[in-house]
Amino acid sequence: MQGVIKRRRSYLKMMRKLTLRKGSFTVDDLAQSAGIPRSTARDWIIRLSDEGCLTVLTPPHGRAPSRYAAISAIPRTACRKIFTAVDGDIVEIVHECLSSACAAFCAKHHAKANPDIRIVRQGTILREFVRMGRYESKVGLWPEPAVAVTGIWQEGDEIIQEIRSVGGPAFSLTGMMSRAEGVLRVDILKGEDATEGCIRTQALRHVIIGIDNTDRLEEGATFALAIALLDYLSELSGTFPIGHHIAMLWQALPEKTAGNSCSSIELAVVPEKLDLIRKAAVRFVGDESVSDGWGIAIKTGFIIPDSLHQYGLRARTGLITCKEARQCARECGIYTYGGQGIIGSLAAIGLAHEPEETIITPDF
Repeated sequence: MQGVIKRRRSYLKMMRKLTLRKGSFTVDDLAQSAGIPRSTARDWIIRLSDEGCLTVLTPPHGRAPSRYAAISAIPRTACRKIFTAVDGDIVEIVHECLSSACAAFCAKHHAKANPDIRIVRQGTILREFVRMGRYESKVGLWPEPAVAVTGIWQEGDEIIQEIRSVGGPAFSLTGMMSRAEGVLRVDILKGEDATEGCIRTQALRHVIIGIDNTDRLEEGATFALAIALLDYLSELSGTFPIGHHIAMLWQALPEKTAGNSCSSIELAVVPEKLDLIRKAAVRFVGDESVSDGWGIAIKTGFIIPDSLHQYGLRARTGLITCKEARQCARECGIYTYGGQGIIGSLAAIGLAHEPEETIITPDF
């Protein structure tokens, strides 16, 4: 990691010198100045452009290459995406950062400010589950939290997060969050002791899709199909991918293909696209599965009913029939389609919020 940071600093410094000396530069200019392959120079230019450190002055035209100019060594935003989904009176806030360290910092300080917030962090993705309402939180220098969610509520089809912060988080609130994908607007109020802001995002719907029995002993893999499905659905407008989970089920199942694992994916979608997502997911799994017994289950909302959670746990330790699976799905309002695979598909949803280390370890 240190080597990557060092190269980033070195190449960006070189790009700034080229900009000052020539007004702009090309991929070839950087490759020659840095003594690196053209492909490496191009990769670094794309990366730093995505971070907002470079701007494209002129796009390629005929034989004339693109010309770039350095803006700043500091990325325009460390916040890639901020979006929200609603289930009853609970809001899920999903924040995808450029840095896992930034995600860890926010998780630490948000939890310190409000222990009632349920926080899940997976690398650069921070997920927070907050009940709507106002929260009294003091911020400041350590040992006080540097940032806190002090309120969250819904206005029409928008969710408003009220944030109070100092130091680095205040810089992020005022200069970076408004540039994140999914943010509609940020309203800032600077006080004497802290900076406060309201972040407006769309009130999306959370969707969990479970799939299973999509492979055969000699061909296919359910986890791979699940990842492909998430990529496919993410290309549809109005969708925000969240993550992929693998769960190991009952290992003594006689007809299992290999390890008897199922998969689930999570995403947030605009409400009017829910039916489209369902149809697209069923069609994709049906087209790509190499097994005739494939199954899919689709749940709207991130709250897992206790009966569904218990069903998922039972699927890890014993035999469950299709009849039991369909009955559980009906009781929990979950759409299912397909054959024997609906058993594992439903279990995948029931286990989606279990600790990762728990569900990837067989329970026999």
